[in-house]
Amino acid sequence: MKKLLLLLTMLTLVLSACAPFGGKEEEEVTQKTDETKETKETAIIPMYNISDSYYKMVLPFKQGAARGLTAERLNTRLDIDEFETGLMRLATESFNTNDYLFQEGQHLDEDTVLSWLARKKTGSDLKKAEKDDKDFKNLGLNPALPNSGSTKSKNENSPIYLASMLEHNYLIRKDKNSLQLGGVVIGLALNSVYYYREKIGDPQQEVTIDSSKNSKKLLAEGEKIAEQVIKRIRQMDGLQKVPVMIALYKQAPKSSIVPGNFIAKTDVKAGSADIGNWDTIDEENVFFPSDNAKSSYKDDSERFDRFKTKVEDYFPNYTGVVGKGFYKNGNLQKMKIEIPMQFYGKTEVVAFTQYLTGEVMDYYKSTNIEINITSSDQQEALITKNAEDKEPTVHIYD
Repeated sequence: MKKLLLLLTMLTLVLSACAPFGGKEEEEVTQKTDETKETKETAIIPMYNISDSYYKMVLPFKQGAARGLTAERLNTRLDIDEFETGLMRLATESFNTNDYLFQEGQHLDEDTVLSWLARKKTGSDLKKAEKDDKDFKNLGLNPALPNSGSTKSKNENSPIYLASMLEHNYLIRKDKNSLQLGGVVIGLALNSVYYYREKIGDPQQEVTIDSSKNSKKLLAEGEKIAEQVIKRIRQMDGLQKVPVMIALYKQAPKSSIVPGNFIAKTDVKAGSADIGNWDTIDEENVFFPSDNAKSSYKDDSERFDRFKTKVEDYFPNYTGVVGKGFYKNGNLQKMKIEIPMQFYGKTEVVAFTQYLTGEVMDYYKSTNIEINITSSDQQEALITKNAEDKEPTVHIYD
């Protein structure tokens, strides 16, 4: 029997899973904030967590030292979300959610990150920078522009590879009443396509860095940048001895309707500045329906088409059914489907959601799935199901 829960409160209250269940709701500890000094402050550990897939976050919430740069430097909102949440997902492989607590990065500040994201300067560009700023440090991790040639040839021969950086900190208990930094994760977001203008006001030009013919170029450049990053990190106060994980993310082109994906990661042992082996990450976000889905994931594409047809047969007033599948090692890990509809009453929403819940069990019984049903001005219903669950969970908005 399928579950249908009619909610009269906001969905966010339901999903948070953080409402008090009785008893102690939080734990107070001290956190060491400077490894070179005996500097400490009070921190709060929430008693409850959303799920074992998420980290508990230390309170009060401390904004990252380079907060906001990710949003400024990545092409789309899709890439921003995937870069941040995907980095936490990968972190669980090195720092498990039972022993570690999450905190936004506190060591790489905005000025540091911006200086690293810049181009290396040479020749006349370097002389000018040193003349304009006597304290200028030539720390850019992106290649310098050649001193000769047209703007077009310079950019095509020396594209910007590193688009953004993100730091996450993972805290661990030092003893019963105190926390200390237990690990650091660094995400390096790389351009699969580099965009530039020859002059201000000119049309935007682009250089494809990562393609089917040259798929190893971006990975090689990312690995070289990571070698410089870990050496610099080891020179920073508080980061000399902690384990560090570095992950490389390939952001999608601006025209993409799905985000990019992580392509490799490496774990650097505590106290070391040497990167050993890289682990290849086989992940992909796929849009349904699309030619890519048909050619790369034929069975899943045909299943989505059949599901889509069921929606069309039941409810002709649809405006389009689309999906995004997340794949790892060639296997579908999660499907997210968006169904915008034209509704004329709440009973119509309930009837359609009931019908759709049955179709989920027919087509996506063994899949992690999320289906959002929306009207022109609001979300009407949400259907979710984990692969191991016997039945979906359904939320209808009031």
